[in-house]
Amino acid sequence: MIIVILQIIVLFGAIYLGVKIGGIAIGYAGGLGVVVLSLALGMTPGKIPWDVILIIMSVIAAITAMQVAGGLDYLVQLAERILRRNPKQINYLAPTVTYLLTLFAGTGHTAFSMIPVIVEVAKEQNIKPSAPLALAVVSSQIAITASPVSAAVIFLSGVIEPFGVSYPLLLGICIPTTYLGCMIAAFLVNKFSNLKLSDDPIYQERLKAGLVKQPITSAEEKELPKGAKLSVLIFLIGVIVVVLYASAISDNLKWIDPVIMKRDEAIISFMLAIATAITIICKLDVSKLVETNTFRSGMTAAICVLGVAWLGDTFVRGYESNIKSFAEAVVKDFPFILAIVLALAAMLLYSQAATAKAIMPTVIVALGITQENPGDIYMIVASFAAVSALFILPTYPTLLGAVQMDDTGTTRIGKYIFNHSFFVIGLLMIFFSVLLGFIVAPVAINIFGTV
Repeated sequence: MIIVILQIIVLFGAIYLGVKIGGIAIGYAGGLGVVVLSLALGMTPGKIPWDVILIIMSVIAAITAMQVAGGLDYLVQLAERILRRNPKQINYLAPTVTYLLTLFAGTGHTAFSMIPVIVEVAKEQNIKPSAPLALAVVSSQIAITASPVSAAVIFLSGVIEPFGVSYPLLLGICIPTTYLGCMIAAFLVNKFSNLKLSDDPIYQERLKAGLVKQPITSAEEKELPKGAKLSVLIFLIGVIVVVLYASAISDNLKWIDPVIMKRDEAIISFMLAIATAITIICKLDVSKLVETNTFRSGMTAAICVLGVAWLGDTFVRGYESNIKSFAEAVVKDFPFILAIVLALAAMLLYSQAATAKAIMPTVIVALGITQENPGDIYMIVASFAAVSALFILPTYPTLLGAVQMDDTGTTRIGKYIFNHSFFVIGLLMIFFSVLLGFIVAPVAINIFGTV
């Protein structure tokens, strides 16, 4: 029992240390935790999620090329026009914009570019920026479980396909349920929260102290490079190719047989090919690629996933038999419990894909799901959105970025770690996404499943 307590202390201690130092150090501290758990406390090191890390790196490589070509600025300009033309609807439009950006790009880090715009539009409308920022940041995380080019979706589709849920079917379930879940949460926030910025005492204190800038009512659109729109088109074509290829190798289609490249290999190679095409066709200065904020934040995320996901996987695998017993005893009778387990694991593993990889295969075995008996596979699909609970601990880069960029002080982290601006809103989004999943998944799988 003492060893278990020490292991838990090391797990949370390493995470706390990483959060305290900040930034990429979260990944560093994760590696330190693995050292202590394995060499001092006898745990076997878990598996490093190389496939997840490589997919993140390849997607970031393509987005970085698009950013240098001006494509990301072009997308931000389009999104900003939408927000500024309909400012009173910011609590719906902000999460919609970040959801679509993540759906398209496969990474939630695209939300960074929208945070300053959301703050300015909210201030202009006397709306607390904390509401649209929380909705937008968490929406960008949840969209990972619906993006056709995300590492999480690619991994899960490979795991559940033998049980009758193809890649297109997974997307067909996850896209509407997660988006509607986000919008229901946005409706509740918009309807029942006090959103009046002038009523916030911390904002008034900062305003008197001269710490709040006047809102910019109209932003000047900077001139874009000639290849900006072309880079977006190339990236879009690449995403479509990924979706078509991943669908073509699905068990229910088998348009490509034998399969030359698996989904992981396909998305990595296609993303690098997209980056190459943008670099050559748009005539990029390659020296600028590593200087972009997208590249830096993406590579930071890869290091954080390496350290924290490895630490979390080491701990989770140490108690794999306990998780199986728990799943056999509880999850089968109370399927919603799986979503709670995934949310707690995501809090520790810092990655949707790493969480899915650590928990889903174990639960599938524990539930007795086989090709001959795939009946409970809907639980896996329905609970999938819960792997996006990266907001529970206030450590994720886009979350911290929102806190730092909101000069009104309404977006904040409290004294007790969990009492931050994203916690309740995030739980609402996860709850409704999972609830809709449990309604839609069994029906869709029963109609369109292949087993």
